[in-house]
Amino acid sequence: MKQIFISLCRTAMVPLLLWVGSADAQVSPSEATLSLAQAEHNAADLKQGMTVDEVQKLLGKPTRTALKSDSNSAATPSKGTLQWTYSWSSASSQGSLRVEFISKSLEEWYVNSWQWLTF
Repeated sequence: MKQIFISLCRTAMVPLLLWVGSADAQVSPSEATLSLAQAEHNAADLKQGMTVDEVQKLLGKPTRTALKSDSNSAATPSKGTLQWTYSWSSASSQGSLRVEFISKSLEEWYVNSWQWLTF
């Protein structure tokens, strides 16, 4: 009786293990590398006021980042601007998109503007 129970449990676990394994193998859109055409399409959905997380879900991780301060004093907290640069290249074309964020308070960044640098 005990062996039958163990056998039934193992049989029931196989579909569950297959499902978990296939879920791990899937890559979310934000983790996948976008092509230039996909990036151009997704960039059309950029809006002022989007958060850093929303942009990362839309375009993925940036290729480069930069933080620019509004003041020269380390004692004065500066809101400044945060810039994310995305770059794509293929055999036939290349493109770069810069997204600029402003801070309304420390650690909270929102899209202020964006610009295609190369097409």
